Amino acid sequence: MFDKILREIRERIQTQQYVMTIHAEEEMADDDLSILDIESGILTGEILERQSDRVTAESKYRIRGTTIDGGEVEVIVKLSPTGKVVIITVYIP
Repeated sequence: MFDKILREIRERIQTQQYVMTIHAEEEMADDDLSILDIESGILTGEILERQSDRVTAESKYRIRGTTIDGGEVEVIVKLSPTGKVVIITVYIP
């Protein structure tokens, strides 16, 4: 259902065309996750749902994947108007 957007997100992750919010960085540190865990989660994951931002009405996607050590991670991302992936938040489900 979300194959095309997932391919686009993965391509941007692989080519380092992404940014992380401060919130995502804080959550990553709180959960002892590395940027490699987040990249792995997106590259191995599947989109569970599309959400709509209440303020901007932009689409954002909840992706569940695997960290580099085999754990689960969820990542909320969106595509920015500039084409970069914005990692909004991350957490361990």
